[in-house]
Amino acid sequence: MRGATSMIAVLEDRNQQYRVAAGDRLLIARVAGAEAGHSLEFPRVHLVTGAPTGAKIGTPFVDGVSVTAKVLRQDVKGPKLVIQKYRRRKNYRRRTGFRARYTEIQIEAIHGA
Repeated sequence: MRGATSMIAVLEDRNQQYRVAAGDRLLIARVAGAEAGHSLEFPRVHLVTGAPTGAKIGTPFVDGVSVTAKVLRQDVKGPKLVIQKYRRRKNYRRRTGFRARYTEIQIEAIHGA
């Protein structure tokens, strides 16, 4: 849980933005080659709040700020999505599925804020 004085950052990873604080766990798009226990660094930070100097907003990124995270699990399966196609009166029916793969990470620290 985020406290009232905890530092919050908005980071970007491959065109996806996440609002994170130290200790948060989240699922990101699968990172190839990252094993459990490895450390990841996210240098693209858009916003930092809760810092002693106040909020910092980047244009587009905040200089000198990065977020480090630890990989908890490498290949997490997302929910199954079922795709159905149907054309009435044409005897056309197709059914296929899809499950996204994620990497579970835990945010360790926000550096340089």
